[in-house]
Amino acid sequence: MNDIIAAISTPLGKGAISIVRMSGQGCKELAARFFSAKNLNFENLQPRYLYLGGLQIEKGVTEKCFMVYFKGPQSFTGEDMIEFQVHGGSLLTQKVLRLLIENGARLAENGEFSRRAFENGKISLDEAESIIDEINADSESELRASLCLADGRLKNEVVALQSGLTDCLAQIEAALDYPEEDIEGSAKDDLFRQIDACNEKVGKFLSDAKNAGYIKNGINVAIVGSPNVGKSSLLNGLVGADRAIVTDIAGTTRDVLNESLTYRGVKLNFIDTAGIRDSADKVEQLGIEKSKVMLEGADVVLWVIDSSREMNEYDRDLQKLLSGRDNVILVKNKSDIAGKNQPDTDSGICVSALQNQNLDAVKEAIFQKVISEEIDYSRALLTNERQIETLKNCQEIINQIYQSRDEGMDVIAMQIKRLWNELGKITGECENEQIIDLIFSKFCLGK
Repeated sequence: MNDIIAAISTPLGKGAISIVRMSGQGCKELAARFFSAKNLNFENLQPRYLYLGGLQIEKGVTEKCFMVYFKGPQSFTGEDMIEFQVHGGSLLTQKVLRLLIENGARLAENGEFSRRAFENGKISLDEAESIIDEINADSESELRASLCLADGRLKNEVVALQSGLTDCLAQIEAALDYPEEDIEGSAKDDLFRQIDACNEKVGKFLSDAKNAGYIKNGINVAIVGSPNVGKSSLLNGLVGADRAIVTDIAGTTRDVLNESLTYRGVKLNFIDTAGIRDSADKVEQLGIEKSKVMLEGADVVLWVIDSSREMNEYDRDLQKLLSGRDNVILVKNKSDIAGKNQPDTDSGICVSALQNQNLDAVKEAIFQKVISEEIDYSRALLTNERQIETLKNCQEIINQIYQSRDEGMDVIAMQIKRLWNELGKITGECENEQIIDLIFSKFCLGK
């Protein structure tokens, strides 16, 4: 890994600055060929110091910019690194990158800087994945969860579990090597206590991941009801913008409409659906069928009724369709002109979508319906599907270990080694290079 890699680390486009970075043995010498500054001596280059000077892009053309040197192993990649901070501009930035590539560097692959950081022991695999999540975070809660993982909390807990399993394997080896000492019984008791602790921790990870899934993906909320009860007005009021067309004509909404907002740090994904009724209009029929599909897949269903009139046959049909579901919130719309005719229940939230009255109560009810307890960001919250799937595999292996309690110690040892390796797929302490390749391929160029 002695070659020099280079890439643009900031988004292409016009801005104040753009950053072009290099990493690898010889990047300092490459920079010295084209960058100069007053009193700058590359033999005594000071790490983490911004040098203001000139970068000769081509003969007679010099860009005034900053250069900073990071000396390995105290750098992001663990190698010598150089960064040029040039004026923001696509053409200029690409010229700087081309200069480096034409003179000895090569274009970095996606995520290669982070890959080198992992291979040089600067970050673990789960910390690398948390970087991806930080970059892609769309809500405050998602960002906070990824920042918690970036500081190594998950890695430390997984390493502790692996350490306990290593102790188990050592006990098994001792029992197998010294059968005359008759320590197999006590060794089994000790190792299954360790397996119990591991099982409890993995179970807790997966339990927390249920809430964490909503942190990453948001809560999907389907707004359903018969035509003209004010579903589109409710959507507009909740998101604070006229996103859906509102008329007094039944069947105005013929397709699903998606809009999102963030509430208490969690993204709420609203799906405005076509009014569910019998219709001869083929286009409206398609919209109604899509509404039913959205209804089935939603985390929360807002059942909207017009509280100013009696329930009609479509309201009652929908009431039957929703009966028995525990994810339904009744929203009694048009409370500003409400009459006495209500569904056969005293529950529900009275709102006026038109007057923006009591809409925050709807958002809070959605949050409370899904988030079972206060989110504890001090714990390692898993939002990464690969990590969650790996922990589910760990749970299966643990169950197999329990089923093998009466088997020989050599059989149990083999399963514990499988468990150790499966846990290692989270941090990178495993034997699966394919997983590592897949993760770093998800990074953007220059990261």
